[in-house]
Amino acid sequence: MGVRLGTRIAGLCLAGTVAVVAASCAGDAGGPPPEVALPGVSRGAADGGPAGAPRPTVAAPRSVPSWRADGGSGPVAAPEPSAPVRAPASSPRLAPAVPSPAATSVADDSPRSPAVPDWLPPGPDSPDTDAVPDPGSVYDRLRAPDRCGEVRDALADTPPTGDWRVLRGLAEGCLAVQGRGGDWAAAAREHAALAGRLDTCKGRAAYAVLDGLLRFHRRHPGATVRPAAPSGGAAACAYGVTGADAGEDGTVRPGEVVRVHLRDAYFDPAELLRDGSVSVGGVPVPGRPVAAGGSGDRLTLSVLVPPLPADPATPVDVRVRLGAVEAVLEGAFRVVGDGAGGGGGGGGGGGSPQSAPGAP
Repeated sequence: MGVRLGTRIAGLCLAGTVAVVAASCAGDAGGPPPEVALPGVSRGAADGGPAGAPRPTVAAPRSVPSWRADGGSGPVAAPEPSAPVRAPASSPRLAPAVPSPAATSVADDSPRSPAVPDWLPPGPDSPDTDAVPDPGSVYDRLRAPDRCGEVRDALADTPPTGDWRVLRGLAEGCLAVQGRGGDWAAAAREHAALAGRLDTCKGRAAYAVLDGLLRFHRRHPGATVRPAAPSGGAAACAYGVTGADAGEDGTVRPGEVVRVHLRDAYFDPAELLRDGSVSVGGVPVPGRPVAAGGSGDRLTLSVLVPPLPADPATPVDVRVRLGAVEAVLEGAFRVVGDGAGGGGGGGGGGGSPQSAPGAP
């Protein structure tokens, strides 16, 4: 009896193991596993309880569907838990390109300090022999930016000619750009009204500077600076004698009238006619210079040729002087005929050889 009971218990354990394995390999994993009947084992108690009593059933564990290595169907084993998949890191955002300071031009509206606009170049200074204000001498005073207010006040009652108007507009712009008052609108009106209408070298220079101030103000409306004259620049006026009308053969006779042409007169022409002088071949021309025409900074003088002691074959210079300023036309013409080479007197004698009219 004891042997049979031990044999039954061993068989029961073995059968239970087989049933668990079979259940895990069987069909679907959805419902509960069927009860397993063990062969040769009654449904009574395994410990010798009363026969016919129901025995507990062994539930097979729920299977987990997975893939099979051989490609077959049916669950085999639970897959290894996979590591969470991280989203790829986003690319770093590039900062917008910023131009280097060296690539930024002054002409644009950059936040750097704006370039100082150019101021008036030298005239040269007018001799101003009569001490009466004229556009040439007032231009010279306006070359000092600290005197712009003084100049503007002095221009209040001046005539409405081009040279006076451009100086008024420039004085307004000079004060405005320095933050000392002034009137940008008045400066712009004069600038617009005088475009292409100025006919003197100082007037044109003043207009160019006014144009630069207005451009500066448009680019930098809130900026204030003190203008500065460019260093080493050329003068506004290239004053000089451009020619003398001496005939086709380049000769004249004493007592004849020759026209001498001047350009870029940077002073009041009336001063030259009153206080200036002319010489031919080093000999002063009697009387004051006489105007024969001209406009703006162009002036033509009528010059009476004096008798000359020089060799008539030698070209002579013409010099026009006002104060300390002298304009020279070298080798302007040759003086021949009566009075030429006669030692400053009349007649054709004098010891020096005398060329015939028209001879070289």
